[in-house]
Amino acid sequence: MDQFTLNLIVVGATFALYIGIAIWARAGSTSEFYAAGRGVHPVVNGMATGADWMSAASFISMAGIISFGGYNTSAYLMGWTGGYVLLAMLIAPYLRKFGKFTVPEFIGDRFYSQTARTVAVICLITASLTYVIGQMTGVGVAFSRFLEVDNTTGLLIGAAIVFFYAVIGGMKGITYTQVAQYVVLITAYTIPAIFISLKLTGNPVPPLGLFADAKSTGLPILETLNGMLEDLGFAEYTRQTDTTLNMFLFTVSLMIGTAGLPHVIVRFFTVPTVADARSSAGWALVFIALLYLTAPAVGAMARVNLIDTFYPNGTQSEAVSLDAIENSESLDWVRNWEQTGLLAFDDKNGDGLIEYNGSADNELTVNRDIITLANPEIANLPGWVIALVAAGGLAAALSTAAGLLMAISSAVSHDLIKSQINPSISEKGELMSARVSMAVAIVIATYLGLNPPGFAAQTVALAFGLAASSIFPALLMGIFSKRVNNKGAVAGMIAGLAVTVVYIFLHKGWFFIPGTNSFDDSDPLLLSIKSTSFGSIGALVNFVVAYVVSNASDEPPAEIQELVESVRIPRGAGGAVDH
Repeated sequence: MDQFTLNLIVVGATFALYIGIAIWARAGSTSEFYAAGRGVHPVVNGMATGADWMSAASFISMAGIISFGGYNTSAYLMGWTGGYVLLAMLIAPYLRKFGKFTVPEFIGDRFYSQTARTVAVICLITASLTYVIGQMTGVGVAFSRFLEVDNTTGLLIGAAIVFFYAVIGGMKGITYTQVAQYVVLITAYTIPAIFISLKLTGNPVPPLGLFADAKSTGLPILETLNGMLEDLGFAEYTRQTDTTLNMFLFTVSLMIGTAGLPHVIVRFFTVPTVADARSSAGWALVFIALLYLTAPAVGAMARVNLIDTFYPNGTQSEAVSLDAIENSESLDWVRNWEQTGLLAFDDKNGDGLIEYNGSADNELTVNRDIITLANPEIANLPGWVIALVAAGGLAAALSTAAGLLMAISSAVSHDLIKSQINPSISEKGELMSARVSMAVAIVIATYLGLNPPGFAAQTVALAFGLAASSIFPALLMGIFSKRVNNKGAVAGMIAGLAVTVVYIFLHKGWFFIPGTNSFDDSDPLLLSIKSTSFGSIGALVNFVVAYVVSNASDEPPAEIQELVESVRIPRGAGGAVDH
């Protein structure tokens, strides 16, 4: 059976499963659409949260970013995992105890202001839409390869699939679909990693294989990779080339951005009690760790295999010939990925060789987002493994895209239309408005996904910065400070979001339109702080402005201060209270 047919069978089977679950778990009420009826078991919710969390950025792009960035990109691992701990400890249980459907609803009630709720909706949509762009980028990469079409066509097909099962199922359908997607994506990520670790080091446990000796050299795998890269003119894999300031701010931005992500927070609204929210957070950490402990090994070993492919006799010898790339069966993967436009080679000097190096004469261009999906092909693993990885990549991208679209539609229908524009709207009308807003969000994200502001993980990092600068400070102050009032919260969110959006647009182009940027991340506006790291600065601006404005105005009403006290105190943690 050829690879294309095998891909269709495996991916088609998983998609039939997702769509079947979405139809079976179709939301019939607003409670089921927004919070899955608050009846999800903590283990099930933990697995769904894991799938929601492990997006295209984690599954498809993170290993590629690590593969090419080495030590500098370790901040992705530290920021995203550390941030989830912050979310589980400081945010999720308290919001579940508050007993509402959405993050803007909590902010509106805690800061006793419809204006605060509206600003929170704007912040949520801005961060979530940017995040969805990264997911749609990943969807395009995965679909383009397994259907053997160009990236644009793959993106449009993926958007149609997301539209179908997310719009129909709501949170109830998405939750149970994400459980299936988690099983698919973690299996697809782990199996090829085990094969490749065994092949390169003899160790079947990828995280341990990363520190084992390479069979080819007898030296540690990281030392072997450093030697390869030095021979080809690249920076050493384990060397820090970014500034400590930028790496620190980037890690902080990812951490607090994680704790402010609405599509992850809303997962904790689906369990019956506050105790279940804490339990599901623990289970989610377990499920997430399975992938995050493996990703560094996948990145490093993929780079070794890539170099071995283009220098089959070692980096001191000649590169692979153009004739071999065009005719060798073992290099089919190079030709297949070239069709997608995400890999390109050009014999610039006409010597018949394709030389991959760190100089201006480099003749191979590899998009970082293809590394995880191409890894089994590069390592010449069996066809069923390649098909499984394609299915896993799609599961990761689609699960998070659905969660984000759910957060956006809830904010529009519940926090804008139902809360402010048309309070008398029927439940059926509210459901319809949620589905329409979700459809509009898909269209916008698909359009922007055609020209993303970076690789999937980089685009997602921008979204984390936006959440860090706007939503996280408001949530933290809302839970742990009685003094911050409505004026302070609104001013803080606006200030934090504004400075971060402007800084990102100055570096990535206004509204992400190519060519409209004034600066570049290689030469940023402020010290060495890149656009992906600025969220931590925006969060600081948010905190300072909120506290200054709050202390210059009236204290919150006594009943609001009592509300804060009741949300914070663990007493009665077995049940959630609708305030």
